Amino acid sequence: MLAFGGGVCENLGHFDQGVAVTLGLTPSQADLLRGTGFVADRVSEDSIWAVLARDGDRLFGDEMFADLFTTTGRRSVPPRIVATVMVLQRWSGMSDREAVAAFEFDARFKFACGGLPFDYPGFAHTVLVDMRARLARSDQPRRIFDVVLAAARQAGLVGAKRVLDSTPLYDAVATQDTVTMIRSAIRQLLAAADTALQAELRAVLVRDDDYGSAGKPVCDWDDPTARTDLVAGLAVDAHACLAVLDGRHVGVAVARIGELLAAVVGQDLEAGEVGRFRIARRVAKDRIISTVDPQARHGHKTAARGFDGYKGHIAEDPDSEIITDTKVTAGNASDGSVAEDLIADLLDNNNNDRDNDAATDRDARPADAGTDTVDAGTDTVGTGTGTGGPSVYGDAAYGTGEF
Repeated sequence: MLAFGGGVCENLGHFDQGVAVTLGLTPSQADLLRGTGFVADRVSEDSIWAVLARDGDRLFGDEMFADLFTTTGRRSVPPRIVATVMVLQRWSGMSDREAVAAFEFDARFKFACGGLPFDYPGFAHTVLVDMRARLARSDQPRRIFDVVLAAARQAGLVGAKRVLDSTPLYDAVATQDTVTMIRSAIRQLLAAADTALQAELRAVLVRDDDYGSAGKPVCDWDDPTARTDLVAGLAVDAHACLAVLDGRHVGVAVARIGELLAAVVGQDLEAGEVGRFRIARRVAKDRIISTVDPQARHGHKTAARGFDGYKGHIAEDPDSEIITDTKVTAGNASDGSVAEDLIADLLDNNNNDRDNDAATDRDARPADAGTDTVDAGTDTVGTGTGTGGPSVYGDAAYGTGEF
């Protein structure tokens, strides 16, 4: 639970704790004596403070987030307030703690949140963390981004130009070697299995290892024979566990870890002499690099600059510097693989314009011109040719293949 001053006790809860939280509502009546409406006279009408204060109810109404909450439990911090703070946080480049501190002490923040009283209680910075978690698990995780982008479009700030780029997102987990990954996957499988299944799995293990502790197993790493025996033993245990799972109905967690174990064994091991498995003398495509974060991958920004983790992709209107789309991929994904997704709005608009132009041409065509073909137009994404045609700018990583 998150307790706040002033006798108010509100929270957004934590998913892992299963806290039931109901939808909180932003105060609808301004306090003439304690309100922050006076800020309106000290900021420009087109400032972000004034826009959020004036249109916040329409942009981020509490009901827009109703699906994130239950019908019973404590009241949440009103979502309109949290969403507004999140927008101002990004706009100001603040951390969670800094954004909450600004809400508590900066009258402009409370004004932007609906002219709240200057002594309106603050909230813990973890509320922002929980709101992002709720959004991520919802059917509309990007709703705040979409609302802001729609408002920018309505204001005429988003044109037909796009600049695309990507950046590495470094993973916090350490890259694991083959031995560590196989043993870790077996440990995870044993931990996720129920008592009966765990007993079956342990019964088929041949190595003198209870798989209870993390890290690498005990081995004389300077002895090639000992290393070979260790890898072969891990392979035997891994295949034995997979054989126990084969064809069985198991829970989602066990199935997921079983798939992870199979993937790690398949990518890193190969059959050697006399049927013994050894570490494969090749690099598997799309290789898993850690059982802690199985979706992370080795990536390269250049031939000499590598990283482990993910890659963030962005599309931006270069004139207004408004971000129009973002994507996250594994670190080994090419920039071109998400290029069309990043400019989907341009492609849709361009196709709609073509359809409308074609319909207009057909309507205007003389009755005896039935064999004439409709001019498909010359506007093409990427070249910017034609009047008002869309233009997309990016480095050589985007100029590949069909795109």
